[in-house]
Amino acid sequence: MGLSEFIVSNADLVVDDWEQFAQTITPAADFLDSPALRDHARAILLAAARDMHKPQTPGEQAAKARGEGPEKTPSLDEAGASHGELRHTVGFDLVQMTSEFRHLRACVIRRWVASLTSPDMACFQEMIRFNEAIDEALAESTAAYAEQVNRSRDIFLAILGHDLRAPLQAVSMSTEILLRKAALEGDALTCAISIKRGARHMAAMVSDLLELVRSRLGKSLPIDPAPMDMANSARTAIALASAANPTCAPTLTITGDTRGVWDAGRLDQLLQNLIGNALQHGSNQRAVALTLRGEPDSVRLTVHNDGAPIPEESLGTIFDPLVRSANEELGQPTTSLGLGLFIVREVVNAHGGTIEVSSNETDGTLFSVVLPRKA
Repeated sequence: MGLSEFIVSNADLVVDDWEQFAQTITPAADFLDSPALRDHARAILLAAARDMHKPQTPGEQAAKARGEGPEKTPSLDEAGASHGELRHTVGFDLVQMTSEFRHLRACVIRRWVASLTSPDMACFQEMIRFNEAIDEALAESTAAYAEQVNRSRDIFLAILGHDLRAPLQAVSMSTEILLRKAALEGDALTCAISIKRGARHMAAMVSDLLELVRSRLGKSLPIDPAPMDMANSARTAIALASAANPTCAPTLTITGDTRGVWDAGRLDQLLQNLIGNALQHGSNQRAVALTLRGEPDSVRLTVHNDGAPIPEESLGTIFDPLVRSANEELGQPTTSLGLGLFIVREVVNAHGGTIEVSSNETDGTLFSVVLPRKA
């Protein structure tokens, strides 16, 4: 009997073996009944048997082994993906989930080989096709499991970031009241100012974290465009940066009409992150320069700083989330989560604009943002 026919005829026995093995995966299996333990085993087996009946040339077989083959088997992929999602839900870890496929493969081959009287080359070919089908199901199951892990992590981060806002606000407000109503001086005043500054940094980090999670959960950055002047936002951002760091004095050059329809709050995020990045990595905080230039259908913003250039190999990933600078990786002090430039890119994309960066020893580092006048 061919392997595909053997699978169809003995599917119940193989699924029984699957269930017995799944029962040993504790503690997750301790709370599962028989249908939950058996899950998609039968569907995976029967879909694998159907896949083995499809004609396949040697070239197609070689391509499939490299993951470059023709159209996959929808029923096999669906069963594998659903299995991965459900196993994650009930508490199986990735190693335990993949071990089920290992056991399934071994069980089928062992039972089939025991039933053969005179194996021939066709048997080996069928075994190869079966392994291909199980590998396809395993790949889909693993991908679905990993997606659920990522989603669970992002939901946890979203909850964490949301819940941190209330205590941070309490710290910030309490410090503000102390500074306004209490006659603080000396060390007490210094400590209160430090607490206020620290709470502000933490609030910014939490905000960036929530923006990252929103993006990873598949939600684009929400914006609420309204008529505004980017020059006003730039002046405010520079004032805030100077208040937080009295040694810095960024310059601003404005030419042309800088008005448009944008989300003022989001542009504040963009400007503060670009200015903060320039101040952190520039060699001279007083040499950070902003320019705003009104163009016919857009406004161009540039932020320039001198200092060590960004390595060429880092330019391609500089806007990716959780990417840290070389200094940060070496343990230099920072209040960054590596999300600032990621947020900048998301704000630009949400407004339909573009952002570019150039960096070299001679000209320094230049970020260029172009936003259409109407988002």
